[in-house]
Amino acid sequence: MYRIGIDLGGTKTAAALIDENNRIINKLSLPTEPDKGNDNVSQNIAALVFELCRQAGIKPADAERMGIAAPGAIDSDTGCIERAHNLKMEHYPLVDRVRELTGIADIRIENDANAAALGEAVAGAAKGTECSVMVTLGTGVGGGFIIDGKVFSGFNHIGGEFGHMVIEYNGRRCNCGRRGCWEAYSSATALVKRTKEAMEENPDSLMHDVAKELGKVNGKVSFIAARRGDKAAEAVVDEYVSYLCCGIVNVINMLQPEVLCLGGGISNEGDGLMIPLQKKIDEEIFVRGIGRTTEIRIARLANDAGLIGAANL
Repeated sequence: MYRIGIDLGGTKTAAALIDENNRIINKLSLPTEPDKGNDNVSQNIAALVFELCRQAGIKPADAERMGIAAPGAIDSDTGCIERAHNLKMEHYPLVDRVRELTGIADIRIENDANAAALGEAVAGAAKGTECSVMVTLGTGVGGGFIIDGKVFSGFNHIGGEFGHMVIEYNGRRCNCGRRGCWEAYSSATALVKRTKEAMEENPDSLMHDVAKELGKVNGKVSFIAARRGDKAAEAVVDEYVSYLCCGIVNVINMLQPEVLCLGGGISNEGDGLMIPLQKKIDEEIFVRGIGRTTEIRIARLANDAGLIGAANL
């Protein structure tokens, strides 16, 4: 029994054929090409579906169902992408278009962060739980909340935007227009910006050497330099972890999930991130010392989380 998962991104669209045990049988990708128009995006999705099925020796209609993980504001009831800037879509009926092209009757759609959270809940770091949260530290701070094995996204399907809760009143300007959003302090973008500022302030810092070794300033620079004993880098990492802790504790205090998964490139820092982060969380959560507490885990599925989550919508 097969399902199809689609992970629709602004640059690349990935597709996977997934079995009933959430194992990926095959995976393909194509450029999304949003500049060529909305219907071209739908046609690329259909092309991936047909090729996946051809390679597996089945017809698209033989798939039990298909799910699409897409960025932006999604109406999962109507199957429309209401607004996705990087796809150049507004009020676009993606599910209807893909259904017409592929002949697959049962197609679902969900925000990509929510789909990734579902993927981790059914096959990743939160497998076996009924209530979990995923927080992704990437260009922004994304998130998804799973209750009783299902995505919870509010009455208008836009819930789970953890990155846009304010953790510093009148603080740094966020891309959403507010000031002090968690995203402005805990995204990989924010870490890179703060690292560059610290490098300018500390011309003798080891961060300069690390950046040369890596060929650029990215989210790894401050962590690597901190492990080598650079004080300026240690300060950057400590500040970053403190802000990350603040947002995570807010989420835990509000929702009390069994597991909170951390995904995105920054989560790959392992103990260098998790040990100080866990220490700060333990000091700040509301339920400290009085009962069971949320377990913080690193997400396991990486780029496959959205594909597996989409197939399980």
